[in-house]
This record gives sequence, structure tokens and C-alpha cells, in this order.
Amino acid sequence: MPGQIIAQPNPPPDPSHLPDSVRDMSSVLTESELRAIRKFRRAANYIAAAMIFLKDNVLLERRLTFDDIKPRLLGHWGTCPGLVLVYAHLNRIIKKTDLDSLLVVGPGHGAPAILASLWLEDSLSPFWEPYTRDRAGLTRLITKFSAPGGFPSHINAETPGSIHEGGELGYALSVSFGAVMDNPHLVVTCVIGDGEAETGPTATAWHGYKYIDPAESGAVLPIVHVNGFKISERTIYGCMDDKELIALFSGYGYLVRIVSDLEHIDKDLAASMEWALAEISRIQHAARSGNPIVKPRWPVLILRTPKGWTCPGMMHGEFIEGSFHSHQVPLPHAKTSQEELQALQGWLQSYGPHELFATKGGGGVVEGAPTDELLSIVPDKKDKRLGCRKETYAAFQPIRVPEWTRLGVQKGSQASCMKVVGTLLRDTIKENPTTFRIFSPDELVSNKLDAVFDVTGRNLQWDIASRAQGGRVIEILSEHMCQGMLQGYTLTGRTALFPSYEAFLGIVHTMMVQYSKFTKMAHETDWRHDVGSVNYLETSTWARQEHNGFSHQNPSFIGAVLNLKPALARVYLPPDANCFLSTVAHCLRAKNYVNLMVGSKQPTPVWLSPEEANMHCVAGSSIWKFASVDDGVDPDVVLVGIGVEVTFEVIAAAALLRKMAPALRVRVINVTDLMILGPHGSHPHALSADDFDTLFTKDKNIIINYHGYPIEVKGLIFGRPGVDRITIEGYREEGTTTSPFDMMLCNHTSRYHVAAAAIRAGALVNTKVSTEAHAKAAYIMHMAAKDKEYIFAHGMDPEGTFDTPKFN
Repeated sequence: MPGQIIAQPNPPPDPSHLPDSVRDMSSVLTESELRAIRKFRRAANYIAAAMIFLKDNVLLERRLTFDDIKPRLLGHWGTCPGLVLVYAHLNRIIKKTDLDSLLVVGPGHGAPAILASLWLEDSLSPFWEPYTRDRAGLTRLITKFSAPGGFPSHINAETPGSIHEGGELGYALSVSFGAVMDNPHLVVTCVIGDGEAETGPTATAWHGYKYIDPAESGAVLPIVHVNGFKISERTIYGCMDDKELIALFSGYGYLVRIVSDLEHIDKDLAASMEWALAEISRIQHAARSGNPIVKPRWPVLILRTPKGWTCPGMMHGEFIEGSFHSHQVPLPHAKTSQEELQALQGWLQSYGPHELFATKGGGGVVEGAPTDELLSIVPDKKDKRLGCRKETYAAFQPIRVPEWTRLGVQKGSQASCMKVVGTLLRDTIKENPTTFRIFSPDELVSNKLDAVFDVTGRNLQWDIASRAQGGRVIEILSEHMCQGMLQGYTLTGRTALFPSYEAFLGIVHTMMVQYSKFTKMAHETDWRHDVGSVNYLETSTWARQEHNGFSHQNPSFIGAVLNLKPALARVYLPPDANCFLSTVAHCLRAKNYVNLMVGSKQPTPVWLSPEEANMHCVAGSSIWKFASVDDGVDPDVVLVGIGVEVTFEVIAAAALLRKMAPALRVRVINVTDLMILGPHGSHPHALSADDFDTLFTKDKNIIINYHGYPIEVKGLIFGRPGVDRITIEGYREEGTTTSPFDMMLCNHTSRYHVAAAAIRAGALVNTKVSTEAHAKAAYIMHMAAKDKEYIFAHGMDPEGTFDTPKFN
């Protein structure tokens, strides 16, 4: 059916069988505060509704006509009255208590409510000059909403006070928990819609407080906005009664208060917020006095209001207020239907705009400005207002990254990239005890980054071993939680790292894209300051799945990052431990990027000294003379490795070719910065045409052995001249629980595949090679077959397979 059939607006849930004792509470609010809050709500609701419909006559100074209505009616009304209600009460309590608070809005499509409230408190004009708190600013806000040159329909980085892209649902709560970490003064109020509450990421995020140490961090006040409907169906929470919701959230570990007395909603919410803040203060005071409460029960508010509250009750025989029909545009034909236009007139007039805004100026009154009474709940200190909090736009604290070269390992040895990087992360934590964290969905021990535990611990407050220990490591088996907390932590000025198994970073693919959209717009918004980069460390790769199989073999997150706006995206595949140290140090210092670093946790050769590694990483790619014939001068063929294990196979192939085809002139190149490959101008790191030709030659065949899917490199080099001379091998979606070298054989990235391809390519330009090319290439592939037979017979790779190749 196209939409749910309902028998009444705002339908109540069926009663549960829980005892009445689970619900209890009361309220307080002065009469002057009550009047001001009600007027603020009326004004904000009026503006929000007008933003969806009006292109003229913004203060209803005459009867509405079709010409006053926008040609395209865009926006979401249903959540707006509830968001305005929360915003008004936050303002009031901030002014009363001097609270330091941010507002994170899960229903980001309720942008009209937030923008209206920002305009009323005069938090738009400091960042967007045309949006002054007068007739001109109000007219622009209303008429340009969801129109070219105006604010978009969802909260984004252009919205003052925001740290959350309000499109994809599920992440508001985890972002809020990340924002309060190491911000002990801060309370983040997070509104979670009952639609968003149905998402998996939100379901896990309710556990986020278990990672908040109240001695060192702030607090999150979640407000679950239950208005009962999604786009065309009731919500799960909307079908649960108060007792069921209390039981659910009590099970999560919260103290629950229901706010649902519509006739006295302002008194109810005011008292509930004061109660919640008192509970937060009690928990924090105990922890900061040295007597922390074990497993404290943090407050949560369940706010029940009708969907689309205050809009027309019925239209065309259908319920509007209190139903899914008010989710987006309650009167979608107001541009052409006289009946809907008249309903809109009555709706907007019901707020009494002439009592809320000055329709005429003079005598110290600013035309179009809101009345003093409704502004009396707005904080007097501008930096306390929700739209002006510096934590949301100007809080970046660069971290001190230790000198990595002193941690470098000896050239010619073998070392685990991750073990070595762990020492750098250890020292980074020591240098930055309150501005750097690691968010990890996989155990750091498994990923061999456990050197960090020399100086810190985990931060699970429900575990006696890590409670109140100041641990800098958040380990929770939810990539969504890690991503959300990482975003909140980063966008409020700090720096973090997200290490993960390669195969499962794809779980947060769309979250990462949403975040990149936020940072793209932030980068283009001149009042937002720099933020640290989001840093992904991808290991336990497909090439070395020691305990797992095909399910754990998936390098697709590389492609996800490649699809981002080039100015923001960086992908690095450092070939050894020293290069990895250099890369991690660079990424931790970098600003505003999405950085992806891919590498192995198993011991592999250290090809370059720390000094050589530094030069190589600065260049992004270089000729490896030690593996090339005559230092790579005048080659017949160019071999390129991109990634730890596949580069090893390229080096092993070069060593094999010295013996099997000594006449073949080989140049070996490693690429550590994937972005250099694109045509000049496609990315800030892309090589110029001359530099590309100098490195890769103008006309020789190029054989690329790549860690990810070959199509990714094909996409990067598209537009370079002579791409028909380039052959690319990479992960072919072949794998199982097998030996490391068998994975190379299965995916045609083995030394044998590289060497055979090199002989065939070199034979086209070197007659000394061509006379024996077929026989030697065939024999090399015979060697591959014999190795595969050995692996199947013995369950292991031939002895010496991963010894460092020698060039004698």
C-alpha cells in the first residue's frame, strides 16, 4: 500500500503489560520564561513553515496568493516543531545556568527549525552577513531556503553550530559521544528521531556512554523525539508505550524520563532538562572528587509530540497533523489549489506573526526583528549561543607528532609495519595526552599495534580493568560507532586514528562519504577553521589472512576514498616499515583530509633506510635502483609495485629475471602515494606529464602489480597518453583460507606472473630477449604451477618464499 491507513491522528501505542511503577516525575517553570518560550516556539515554527512555502509576503501583510508560493515546495516539516521545542528550552537553560552546550540533530532534514532558531538568536549573521536579524535577513532566509543561493534542505557544514551532516541517519549519537571526549566542560544535547532510532548504528550507539569517563570528559544528553511516523509508516518506538520505552532504555543502562504532557509541554520539558542536568552534574562531581559511581545511569529524555505538530489537522479527508502526511510538505499543492492555499493562510496566521515580529521600524525598533520578549530566553553571551560555539568551527588543536626517524628500523631487516607504527602511536599518545585518541573496531593486539599499551589502556568504563584509568583507546566491535566518535572528536578540534581490518572498513563507506561532504562544504565555507584529518589505517589485508578466508579479503575501501573530491582524498600504500612511519607521521599532522593508509601487519623486508624512506614518501614514487638493471637507465620494461606484499613480488620478480633473462633491462618503481598516477590537474599530487614520462618512460611497457582492484588504477590513469602500454594486475576476488603465496598465485600478482609478463613485454623492444621469450615465460609459469602443487601437498609455502630477494 502507498501509505499507512490510520484511524486517528497521532495514534497511541497499544498498552503494555509492564507495571505502572516504571513511570514517575513532575515539573517547574516561571511564568515569564513560559511566555517567552511559547513565543520563541511560535516565531521559529512560523519561520520554518514559511521557509518551505513562501517566496514573497513573508510576514503575511496581505492575503496569500499563488504568486507568493515557491515554484518547488521542498523541505521536511514533520520534525520541525519538536526540534524548535528542544532548541527553545536549551536556550533557556543555557541562559539560566551558563551551560556549555552543543546541539547535534539526528533528523537533519529538519533544517528549517534549526535555521529559524539560529536566525532568532542572531547566530546566522556573524557567519552569513546577508542573514541579518531584520526584514531583509528574514526575507532572504525564508525565500531562499532550498533554492539556489540559499541554505539547503538538510543541516550541513554551512549551518552554524553543526558538527554533523544531516543526511544519512544513524550517527548523531555516536558523533555526540566523540565530541564530549576530553571536553569535560561540555554537554552535547543530541536529538534522535524515532526513525533514526530504527537504524543499527543508533542501536549500538546507546552503549556509547560506557566509554565516557566523567572525570575527563563531558556528557551527552540524548533526547529521543518520538513523533510516531516515518515517510509513510509508523515507527517502532511510536508503537511502544511509555512503560516499554522505559524498560528498553533502563536495560541500556539509562535513567529515563518521558516528556509527553502536550497541554503543559513546556513545563514538562523544562523540569525534565533540569533533572537531566542535575543527574549529569551528580555523576561528574562524584568522578571528579575521586569517588566515581560504578556504572552510573545517565539520563535520557523521551519526547512525545505529534508529527507535524501545529500544522492543519486534515486536508482532502486525510489526517495531516499527527500523521505521516506531515513528514515533508503538509500542503503539497498550495501553489495551485485554492483550498490548500487557504489552509496555509490559516496555518501561518495561527502563529500570530504580527505579535512576534516588528512589521514597521522606527523608534529604536528594527523592522522585521523579533520582539524582545521572545528573545529574553536567548543567552546574552554570544559565545554561549548554540550557533556560535567555537567547539564547532574554531577549535583545532594541532598535535605534537614525535620525530619518527629515531624509531626507524634497519634497512635490509624484516619488520612488521604495524608493530613499528605502534611505537610511533605510543609516543604520540605520550606527547598528546588529551588531544589524541584511537578508535578501533578490532583489537589493537590483533593488528599488532599493541605498543600503545605501554603507555595507555582501553577506556571501557564498565570494565574494572580500564575504568577511570584515562585510557586513550576505544575498542568497540562496531565500525559505525568508531566512525561516529571519530567524526565528533575530529570536528571539535582533536586528532584521531581509526585502525581496522581491511575487509570491514567498507562498513562505514557511506558514513565516510557523508563526512567528506561535510568537510568539503566546510573547506569552502570561509568561517570554518581547519580540522584534523580523518585517518584510516587499514591492515590485516587480503594478502595475509592467516586465520581467516575469503570473507576477510576485500580491499574495496580504497575505491571509496578515490571517489571523493580530489582535494580532500589521500590514499597511501607504504611499501615497508620506515615508509609507513613517515606516512603515519605526515597524516597525523595533516589537516582537512580523508587519509587512507594500507599496509601489512606481518614481517616484511625493510627496503629503505629512514632517510631514503622520507625522500621516497615526499616524492610519492621513485625508481628503486637496487632492484633495477643499471640503476634503471634505458629500460626495456617498467615494473611497478603498489602495496606491501605485491611490491615484494615485484622485487622477487626482478631478482628472478636477473637469473632467467639477464639481457632484459628492468626498471623497478614503487608507488606509495596512489594519487600521483592521475593526469596532471586531476589531483593536487598528480604528476605533471613530464614527470610521469621521466619516471615511467614515454614509450616502454609498464607492468603494475597493485594491492587493490585493477579497475581503480585504470580509472586513475585514464587520460594519460599511451595507457595501452600499461598492464595492471591486482586483487581478482579470488581467495580462501590458504597460504600467503597461494593468494599471490590465485590473483596473478605473484613474482612468476610479473616476471613472465616482463619477458613478453621486453621481447617487443629487445631482440636478445625475444629469441627466448616464449620458452622462458612458459618455464616461469611452470615454476608457478610447481609451487602451487607444493602448497597443496604440504599446506605451506615453499621454504624461503618470503626471504628477502638478493641481487648479486
